[in-house]
Amino acid sequence: MKTTITKKDVAKRTAKLVGEKIYQTEKIVDGVFTALREFMSEADPEVRIEIRDFGVFEVKTTKAKPKARNPKTGEVIYVPPRRKTHFKAGKLLKEVLKQPLP
Repeated sequence: MKTTITKKDVAKRTAKLVGEKIYQTEKIVDGVFTALREFMSEADPEVRIEIRDFGVFEVKTTKAKPKARNPKTGEVIYVPPRRKTHFKAGKLLKEVLKQPLP
């Protein structure tokens, strides 16, 4: 079963790790996520946000697809280039995730 972790859960864990009150860390966690969202939204057209020991967030540009096909109708359509997000785990996180499941 998949577990859903919310921003509030992140703030609680952060508060516990740094020994601060939850209401104080909620503001900081919210600020970090807002800053990341702004950096990614402002990408012109691409950006790379590297967080050491965690990973890299990237906004990449896709190529235009002049001959894409609508699977429902079979109609040939043009799909313009757009931006997409990508996350690549850092070395420490990769090592933890590579551990075999029990």
